[in-house]
Amino acid sequence: MLEDAGSCSFCDAPLAATDENFEPVAVGTGATGLGASAQPALGGARSAEPEWRREVSRRLEDYRARRGHLRPDDSQSGLPFSRQSKIDEEEAARELQREAQRQRQAERPRPRPSPRQTERVEICIQPELDFSYAPDDRAHPQTALVPVANLAERRKAGLLDALFLGLTYIGFLGLFRSLGGQLLAEKADAIVYLAAFFLFYALYFFLFTTCAEATPGMQLLCLTTVRLDGTVPDTRQLLWRSFGYVLAGATLMLGFVWALWDEDHFTWQDRISQTYITAAAPVVEPDAFELPAGRRSFARK
Repeated sequence: MLEDAGSCSFCDAPLAATDENFEPVAVGTGATGLGASAQPALGGARSAEPEWRREVSRRLEDYRARRGHLRPDDSQSGLPFSRQSKIDEEEAARELQREAQRQRQAERPRPRPSPRQTERVEICIQPELDFSYAPDDRAHPQTALVPVANLAERRKAGLLDALFLGLTYIGFLGLFRSLGGQLLAEKADAIVYLAAFFLFYALYFFLFTTCAEATPGMQLLCLTTVRLDGTVPDTRQLLWRSFGYVLAGATLMLGFVWALWDEDHFTWQDRISQTYITAAAPVVEPDAFELPAGRRSFARK
């Protein structure tokens, strides 16, 4: 059975509770580092210290004497001999670690926000259109000696041409029936009839306009085709006029109705071919009349 020991088996220090001071003691603090006035106090403190502490201090002084460090190192902290001092040092170490961590986080460069791309909006303002020069550049009759035929005369000539064209087409259908053909009132047959009528219409105006410079209805009313300067048109202009007739007919006679609101009562074929219909005799020699140097005079009735 173990007996209660009153002192340590290694250093003979008493194990009972005493009023020892457990404050940290500076390591290596000897008589060499203190003045003469502090020698008695040091001797009294050493007498109160345990034997193992004195042995550690002596050996530390011998080691420093051999290494050449006779003065104690002030940067080295004292050896803690109490439990509270160890806890305080651990708290101080953790506080220093947290402080260092906060400094590293503060020194860490923050990512710069990427600059927002500005969208470019281009505004294109359309310039103001100037039509002041348009009336002078349009095709107008250039002489009052050969005026434009009025709408009533041209309407009569158109009705006569439509009558002649209708009679011709009826005669063609009668010839087709007499040769054994059948005339049916179905949708497909109606499309064929309309296509055949438009073909007759195109041939009618093409042949008479190109070869005779006027259709039969125009010839009966003494109407003829002239240029803008009042002279006889050439073949190229007559071909363009024939194309204008075909185009006007393909748009359900819109090219003929255009003369109602045109400035000079021109139709599409008149504008395309730079010609017009007149009841006057065409000018034989273009130099027979003089054009004004300023603004052109428009022929109107």
